[in-house]
Amino acid sequence: FLDRTFDICILDVMMPKKDGFSLAQSIRERNTAIPILFITAKSMLEDKINGFHAGGDDYIVKPFSMEELYLRIEVFLRRTKSTIIESCFELGEFTFDWHTLTLKHSSGSKTLTQKEAEVLKLLCANKQRVMKREEILTTVWGDDDYFMGRSLDVFISKLRKYLKEDPKVEIVNYHGVGFRLEVAG
Repeated sequence: FLDRTFDICILDVMMPKKDGFSLAQSIRERNTAIPILFITAKSMLEDKINGFHAGGDDYIVKPFSMEELYLRIEVFLRRTKSTIIESCFELGEFTFDWHTLTLKHSSGSKTLTQKEAEVLKLLCANKQRVMKREEILTTVWGDDDYFMGRSLDVFISKLRKYLKEDPKVEIVNYHGVGFRLEVAG
């Protein structure tokens, strides 16, 4: 939670090193918006109350159906701003569908690699905001070491090449900070 963003947090109350209630309180100190869902065998009313006081948004008692869990997660994801990431983005003359990894333009379409699509999706979802290199690296690669940084530069270079068909769409480098996707109106 210190260097990555998540859409939802699912915690068991009884965990080996730290109980779920304490972990939820720690998470809430850093992130007040993320939905926290407790899954536990503790079914007493007092436990449920403790879960909500610890910052939980929902509490499911074991055993439960996977369908119920899936539907509850779906409800939270529909409601949270961070997960309202469209599957298609309009970028000037381009349409980018990250589900199909396709970047379409009137001159043709290009199927991106998974990593190219992840980088572009992150830039699209945060359009007009400078994305720190470290944030992109940890989100897409799970690490921000030197070699991953070199890989990021290669992927940015490829994406710029794909997007050059439309001069209104540009991935701008902010030296020493990160990148921003700019689409001129």
